[in-house]
Amino acid sequence: MKLVCLDLEGVLVPEIWINFAADTGIDELKKTTRDEPDYDKLMNYRLKILDAHGLKLSDIQRVIGEMNPLEGAKEFMDELKSKTQVIILSDTFDQFAQPLMRKLDWPTLFCNTLEVDGSGRITGYRLRQKDGKRKAVESFHAMGLKVVASGDSYNDLSMIKKADAGILFTPPESIVTENPDIPVAINYTELMGEIDKALERISNES
Repeated sequence: MKLVCLDLEGVLVPEIWINFAADTGIDELKKTTRDEPDYDKLMNYRLKILDAHGLKLSDIQRVIGEMNPLEGAKEFMDELKSKTQVIILSDTFDQFAQPLMRKLDWPTLFCNTLEVDGSGRITGYRLRQKDGKRKAVESFHAMGLKVVASGDSYNDLSMIKKADAGILFTPPESIVTENPDIPVAINYTELMGEIDKALERISNES
């Protein structure tokens, strides 16, 4: 059996923190996993900024509620799900994801959880597990599944490299330069083509 694992932000939906930065005018919040490989460092940086400006979970959720999937993402997902099983592996949080999952017809999502106090202040976060994307692929392998994985950021690389086939989707040039052996797709047509080729190769190898 074959399975496709996709990142969420930057692949199917816009980057939540970039949209929130634009809404608030706080440019420091534009930094994402495309810029900072250390996820703990990035999240602690974000939480300090939120506290400094008195921003709460509800402020972020308001912005997310106005967001939509990337153009063509819903159609891409519909076509992909007609071909194979699909799971979203994301470092976002369940408190962020629900409105966007609704607009994508509720795909299966593995993500993390925010810690929020009674006032709505984000006090911390709980990872599903450290390096959860890679470990999810390892678990799928343990169940006898073949995995194709795609993402756009540094935090997707361990998942992509552990999968039976991996594809970068609209990544920053730094990641392309550092990983010249990984195929790159710059739109959904190319991504679907790369996934189709990977699924066919995996089937032939079985």
